Amino acid sequence: MASTYSYMFFNFFLFLLITSQFSYARYPKGQLDLSASFLPRLQAETQIRGLNLFPKHAINVPAFDDNELLGTSSPSIVEKQFQFHLLGNPGPSVQEFGHYAGYYRLSHTKAARMFYYFFESRTNKNDPVVIWLTGGPGCSSELALFYENGPFNIANNLSLSWNDYGWDKASNIIFVDQPTGTGFSYTTEETDIRHDETGVSNDLYDFLQAFFKEHPQLTKNDFYITGESYAGHYIPALASRVHQGNKKKEGIHINLKGFAIGNGLTQPDVQYKAYTDYALDNKLIEKPDYDSINEMIPGCERAIKVCGTDGVSTCEDAFDVCNNIFQSILQVAGNINYYDIRKTCEGSLCYDFSNMETFLNQKTVRDALGVGDIEFVSCSSVVYDAMTRDWMRNLAVGVPALLEDGIKVLIYAGEEDLICNWLGNSRWVNGLAWSGQKDFGAAPTVPFIVEGREAGQLKSHGPLSFLKVHNAGHMVPMDQPKAALQMLKSWMQGKLAVTGTKDWLAPQ
Repeated sequence: MASTYSYMFFNFFLFLLITSQFSYARYPKGQLDLSASFLPRLQAETQIRGLNLFPKHAINVPAFDDNELLGTSSPSIVEKQFQFHLLGNPGPSVQEFGHYAGYYRLSHTKAARMFYYFFESRTNKNDPVVIWLTGGPGCSSELALFYENGPFNIANNLSLSWNDYGWDKASNIIFVDQPTGTGFSYTTEETDIRHDETGVSNDLYDFLQAFFKEHPQLTKNDFYITGESYAGHYIPALASRVHQGNKKKEGIHINLKGFAIGNGLTQPDVQYKAYTDYALDNKLIEKPDYDSINEMIPGCERAIKVCGTDGVSTCEDAFDVCNNIFQSILQVAGNINYYDIRKTCEGSLCYDFSNMETFLNQKTVRDALGVGDIEFVSCSSVVYDAMTRDWMRNLAVGVPALLEDGIKVLIYAGEEDLICNWLGNSRWVNGLAWSGQKDFGAAPTVPFIVEGREAGQLKSHGPLSFLKVHNAGHMVPMDQPKAALQMLKSWMQGKLAVTGTKDWLAPQ
């Protein structure tokens, strides 16, 4: 069992904060028994209150036969178009592009249903298809949808307005509630809960196959995988799975062009070592603290190495050992917001995302989305707990092969984030062993320019790019929405490096 402090600071995503759970939604026949120890749930309650979220359940388990929702002879995907009442003018009429929500019956599970949103591009239906994966593990995509890069912004009175910098202005974008049990996704079988990236990536690959079968007109479009925080695990795994499926001609060819990870956790053995350097550089700790906390690093490295050979209890042990590094920094740094070190938390409250939770649990909204009586679970402590054995795995190991095959990779990070900081991300990117490693290391760092101003620092060579974003914390699309949209557009168009050089030199 983890210590109280190591569980308190396990989060690697704005949304890493897991839900406080007072009860589970129980299936009447009792197929699902997801009892968890009491202490982690109490600690999760403290964490989730930091986001002002109060989900009623640890995981979605419908108290009915799901045929009531999907029908006895429903296809693998059940999708419906929906409309929310929105304030403001989106440009074209809302009727001119589609907003969809749906459930997919995960084909390699007993009873799992994956919920998703799909928003057609506001600009051009030939724009790339982008999938966004929120981290946690176990937090819903709606966090990004309503507060970062989705089509909508949500106000305190629960009204919605158009997001001028939503990524649907440059792509046909999919937001998925995954792994199973997150958001509106659900199951009635414990064996459907995933514990590693093999299960997660296979489920997502199966979903994408069904999605493109449902939307065959999009198979010709370029396809990109994006996400944030713990999605630094999900994304490389899914990219490898899609690339493998394409090579083996397993199903519909998915036109994978690249993937982007924002403030991710990808290679823990490198990133945990960077904590003290980042904290010292930003004056969160002093040199004596730095020296003392660094004494924990060798034990963390050993634990991660053992995790690589066993992968179950030893990985959970590594999780506990290594998170003591982060916990020790916070004990010294005090009441900082570790997703954005420019800010402090007011008591236990660091962000307030309660409007999203209230909005999505309204009956009229659930009816519009077609989810029936299923209640929204913003973050699932059951999913989180199941994935702890995956936490310390190195997901950077599969990236070089993708680079060699020409898959574009963008790693970006807001410079004010401590928990998945830019320094640790930069180090694992520079350490990638691929044919362009030396040239990438020698490449100049240039300004990333948005509307004539420097918005970040960019380094690129071939298919690999690293971008440090100024004046942003863990959630770059929330903190710097204009820069984030420009980044996505330029990167997908193959012009990100051009944006960082020619635009900068032009005034001279």
